[in-house]
Amino acid sequence: MGNTDFERVHSVAIPPPQPFSKSLKNNLKETFFPDDPLRQFKNQPPARRFILGLQYVFPILEWGRKYSLDFFKADLIAGITIASLAIPQGISYAKLANLPPILGLYSSFVPPLVYAVMGSSRDLAVGTVAVGSLLTASMLSDVVNVNENPTLYLHLAFTATLFAGLLEATLGIFRLGFIVDFLSHATIVGFMGGAATVVSLQQLKGILGLSHFTHATDVIAVMRSIFSQTHKWRWESAVLGCCFLFYLLLARYISKKRPNLFWISATAPLTSVILGTLLVYLTRAEKHGVQVIGQLKKGINPPSIMDLEFDSRYLTTVIKTGIVTGIISLAEGIAVGRSFAMFKNYHIDGNKEMIAFGMMNIVGSFTSSYLTTGPFSRSAVNFNAGCKTAVSNIVMALAVMITLLFLTPLFHHTPLVVLSSIIIAAMLGLIDYEAAIHLWQVDKFDFVVCMSAYLGVVFADIEIGLILAVGLSVLRVLLFVARPRTFVLGNIPETRIYRSVDQYPNTNNVPGILILEINAPIYFANASYLRERICRWIDDEEDKIKLSGKTSLQYVILDMSG
Repeated sequence: MGNTDFERVHSVAIPPPQPFSKSLKNNLKETFFPDDPLRQFKNQPPARRFILGLQYVFPILEWGRKYSLDFFKADLIAGITIASLAIPQGISYAKLANLPPILGLYSSFVPPLVYAVMGSSRDLAVGTVAVGSLLTASMLSDVVNVNENPTLYLHLAFTATLFAGLLEATLGIFRLGFIVDFLSHATIVGFMGGAATVVSLQQLKGILGLSHFTHATDVIAVMRSIFSQTHKWRWESAVLGCCFLFYLLLARYISKKRPNLFWISATAPLTSVILGTLLVYLTRAEKHGVQVIGQLKKGINPPSIMDLEFDSRYLTTVIKTGIVTGIISLAEGIAVGRSFAMFKNYHIDGNKEMIAFGMMNIVGSFTSSYLTTGPFSRSAVNFNAGCKTAVSNIVMALAVMITLLFLTPLFHHTPLVVLSSIIIAAMLGLIDYEAAIHLWQVDKFDFVVCMSAYLGVVFADIEIGLILAVGLSVLRVLLFVARPRTFVLGNIPETRIYRSVDQYPNTNNVPGILILEINAPIYFANASYLRERICRWIDDEEDKIKLSGKTSLQYVILDMSG
């Protein structure tokens, strides 16, 4: 039988050109609407579309219909538990941002209510975060001295929160959430670790009872400020701070070893505040140099919409602060929400989360609150306490409201050293050295990105560290496209599988054939590189063949599945 019986000539016609409008529409749809959010509105009557639209904007209208008494019992316990953490944390982080302590409680009242109505995560617990507080203090202190003009500083903090909310809501509305994805895992690990290191060192001011301290965030300035005032260190504050820090770390260790005892770690900050307050009150320690919070105003959030500051002298700094803190809070909040959603096997819409974050910060800026997001520590407590829905945020907000209305005078004698201990204990949990070690083992370039962020934050500035890490991450993406990796493939014995000969040394080469895998799509940016790299592989293979005296190279097969 001749070969002609099996030979067939197949010709494929060139596809007709697509109209520009159709091509543009398809590209925009794939870029901004990969999840097709409008699918649920198809073939629905107008009344039903209106209801679906309300449910899309306010998810509580959807899951609220299925809410039960059993859910409420679980959310009630979780809400009270996270409130016990939110109250001392809120006061501590407000001090970290150089803001009045009462703002930490304000920020744990209104924003959680907004998120409960608009958020899509069941486990996220809303509140202030240490990194956002530190960024606010660091960036605003460049233009306003909080000690000389505290009112202006406060107004700028509200305005920065407004711009952070506007940015977050805009990113969500225009479905630009992919921008946040440029903050890679390596970037976040390094940045959070660096910020946690700087925050912890800055809290030595409270631990040592110092009244004057540097506003710089780099480790050299902080250490210089500490050791240039050794004659002002107070042993009373140091002993008290070390004792409470040991207690907080011990509580966390117990909760990690025994997850069912999570409540020990969750209630430890509030217990520290209560014990510290009683100790100072009974011993009159404030007369012996132990600094206390002082008077806190009673009452819920006063309006602050008239306090927003748009003076051209400060507007650039305020907008920059809002953008940086907004992006960082988005990255943390969405990452935390997605992490806990995976545990419970449900999906959260990143763009809806951005709108919810944006609205809670916009409303927060009008109601005497500063930057809020979904902190990991509070959300972890919420998750471990068995929350079922976002109602736990409502319970927490109501508990904070009761505190604002009736209990704020009880915090008058709370020592600042306890707040410093709470912050240090929280920050030590953010230094994820295990993740850094894992990055070193898996990908050296990611490890470099991580350490660049860490060292940039610790030794230079928070903004410099962030810009350096993001720049290296973007460079990594560009290198991946412009310089894709290529591999020589070989056959795994007794199979029809082909794998990299570097990773699988036992593979067999097919005589006279060179099989190459290109690990990325081909673009104009990498076409020349790939041509040169393939020619180099061919030259190397021919040199090997000449040395071995085997069959000459006859074919080159390119695996372009990438």
